[in-house]
Amino acid sequence: MMLSKDLTTQELAEKYPVWFELQHVCRQSGARAGILHTPHGDIETPTFMPVGTQATVKCMAPEEIWNMGSRIILANTYHLWMRPGEDIVQAAGGLHKFMNWKGAILTDSGGFQVWSLSDLRHIKEEGVYFRSELDGSAQFLSPEKAITIENKLGADIIMAFDECAPYDADRAYIEDSMERTARWLERCVKAHQNPQKQALFGIIQGGMFADLRVQAAKEITAFDLPGYSIGGLSIGEPPALMNAMLDAVRPYLPENKPHYLMGVGTPDYILEGTLRGIDMFDCVLPTRIGRNGSALTWHGREIIRDAKNAAAFEPIEVDCNCYACKNYTRAYIRHLLKCREIFGLRLMSWHNLQFLQNFTAKLRAAIFADAALDFRTEFYNNSNYGDKQGFTKNR
Repeated sequence: MMLSKDLTTQELAEKYPVWFELQHVCRQSGARAGILHTPHGDIETPTFMPVGTQATVKCMAPEEIWNMGSRIILANTYHLWMRPGEDIVQAAGGLHKFMNWKGAILTDSGGFQVWSLSDLRHIKEEGVYFRSELDGSAQFLSPEKAITIENKLGADIIMAFDECAPYDADRAYIEDSMERTARWLERCVKAHQNPQKQALFGIIQGGMFADLRVQAAKEITAFDLPGYSIGGLSIGEPPALMNAMLDAVRPYLPENKPHYLMGVGTPDYILEGTLRGIDMFDCVLPTRIGRNGSALTWHGREIIRDAKNAAAFEPIEVDCNCYACKNYTRAYIRHLLKCREIFGLRLMSWHNLQFLQNFTAKLRAAIFADAALDFRTEFYNNSNYGDKQGFTKNR
């Protein structure tokens, strides 16, 4: 095992294909702002990464995602392995050329997707045996196989293969799962064939047990990797419990490496994560709820499909700079949604994705102004996010 050590900015740039430049720590809150340097451009943090599971962000063109300010997106190893297959993507020149995306790409290892197939999978030390939800065929995914697929897909950041255990699993199960995830990481490191161009991130598990989270953080960050992720959160546990796990882990995350909280995409969760040292977030939520008629706004989540918007001839949000708000009314978008017109789904997705880009940009500005807690107070006082998710108005 190669051990991690503190490196200078120059050493980070020379050693890793993806590296983190810490620019400022908010004196009021400890939240971080930085730049994630990748082979396909720089990303200002904190950042939200739109999810393009099947090598596309649903309803959106790559150029549209780029123009709203996104510089990195996520694609999923499991789904792209199932179809079209990693060999086809590699033959196309890798994911960037295959999907015509000029920014950075992160690929999940497929561990979460396999976890979601709870009735179809069996976890062993060598890997996971499961049946495809597409055709029922028998499949096997191991750390080595996941990394081989990710190497062929060619993303800038690739994730280690891990197990995302249920949040309410008992301690014995979590401890066993966490230790296996660490062993799997060592196998991922050995299997990685392209470390000069693709950055491998390890994943910290440990369930809802603070001491196990700390143990996992120590074990995973002992590997000399360019970045570290926190998995197994925002999967149904109370918000306060998620925050407690982040608080437990933070002291053990290297300050000169990026910190990634997986599967988080609501503004309140992004805010709380950023206050606890997180730099990167991703989730399917903004496009998923958008397709179902819900909009993220500075006042809270609003259902545009509701009858009250039938004759609402104003935008989703008056001060929003997204294409939907600059050109269309709530009434028109509601009409499209009620008719299940694809354009309506696009406009809702567009707004929600732009909202999160605007949100993280304002949060970043608040960090530089040493006012992240003031930003938090103002945000909760003017919206219903904190009330609905159980976060208190004052930290």
